[in-house]
Amino acid sequence: MRHPKRHILCSALALSISLFSSVSFAATKLTLVEVITSPARTEMLQKMLTAWKAQHPDIEVEVVSLPWGQAFEKLGTMIQSGQYPDVVEMPDTWQGLYASNGMLADLEPRLKSWSGTADLTDKTLAMVRSSGGNATMVPYGFYLRAMFWNKKLFQQAGLTEAPKTMDDFMADAKKISALGNGISGYCLRGGVGGTNAWMMFMAAMNGSPEFFDPQGNSLLSQPGAMKGAQFLVDMYQKGYAPKDSVNWGFNEIVSGFYSGKCAMLDQDPDALIAIKNSMDANDFSVAPMPLGPNGKAYPTIGYTGWSIFKQSTHQDQSWDLIAFLSNKANNITWSKFVGTLPIYKGAEQDAYYHQPQFAGWFTELNSPDFIPLTMPTHLKGWGYFNSVIAKESSQETLLGQNDSASMVKEWATYLTKEQKAWLATQK
Repeated sequence: MRHPKRHILCSALALSISLFSSVSFAATKLTLVEVITSPARTEMLQKMLTAWKAQHPDIEVEVVSLPWGQAFEKLGTMIQSGQYPDVVEMPDTWQGLYASNGMLADLEPRLKSWSGTADLTDKTLAMVRSSGGNATMVPYGFYLRAMFWNKKLFQQAGLTEAPKTMDDFMADAKKISALGNGISGYCLRGGVGGTNAWMMFMAAMNGSPEFFDPQGNSLLSQPGAMKGAQFLVDMYQKGYAPKDSVNWGFNEIVSGFYSGKCAMLDQDPDALIAIKNSMDANDFSVAPMPLGPNGKAYPTIGYTGWSIFKQSTHQDQSWDLIAFLSNKANNITWSKFVGTLPIYKGAEQDAYYHQPQFAGWFTELNSPDFIPLTMPTHLKGWGYFNSVIAKESSQETLLGQNDSASMVKEWATYLTKEQKAWLATQK
């Protein structure tokens, strides 16, 4: 007969061993938030995480996928309620806000000891430190503007090559628009996301990528920048862009290009995915952005990457995950899939990037004639300017309800106020 006390003792011992075992082998749980979300991207990310977790069986990774349209607000709500993720997909337009509020971990010590740092391009390292001087993210790729051009429509207009200068750009758009049949020279993005074109053309005509003087005054109201704004207004009002393009966003400009409605499109490599699926590779190419009067062009550069929240209690594991996602093999795989330019030196030698369509982007990355234009995303008010002010006021100007000088002065006033407020926090 089993002794009752011995039975109780054995049961207690078994329970304590079980509890000890579960505590000892309980997995560390990381939370990763993705904000540029699609089913295909999430699936690719999960594949990479599965490979990482095979090396770290004691760590779980929960992926929280936020829809891009509400991602900014939803991440803010998570943080306000104290639900800090460990790793977050960080767009450049948010980096300044979170970094200036001291919410992102300083990655400088990590980069110093990481074996991948030496192979990162200089531009990658510059972007890493673009908010406050210290590294607060590792970009996973760049969105750099270049000029798509439709070879068939150019040929019909008697043209044989992409425009090399801003004057060529205007002249080519005029010739192509003269073909009629609803064909225009330029796919204008007048809706959300159109800020890039305004800033590129203003910088090109002004001969400078600088947004502010040392005192914080906006340089957008300089005469050259004014000419750049008027250049884009003239393109639209002279009929060199489709009339309905005043409301076009990303999907509309891309479909406008591959359908042959307009012959030139300034866009990032992510547009190449849809265009390659809809056009013969011999019917289009991608050239560098047209040069301004000073022989330079300033294509906008954007980036997204991985950051660690300072509030994470799993800093080492979070960095290990970022280092894995950012190693050369994984980064190039990810870049090909999502349509970005990779962060490593010599990536253009990869067979995928060696295709002729990528030549324009790598020319911009490697030639001193092209100086990537970085938006002032360190400003807390940049998101509102980019999404609301620039869109609404530029649409009014394109439609003749305002003039370009008044529009640019409004922009300069707003950005001067934002920059001076930011400078005051740096003292």
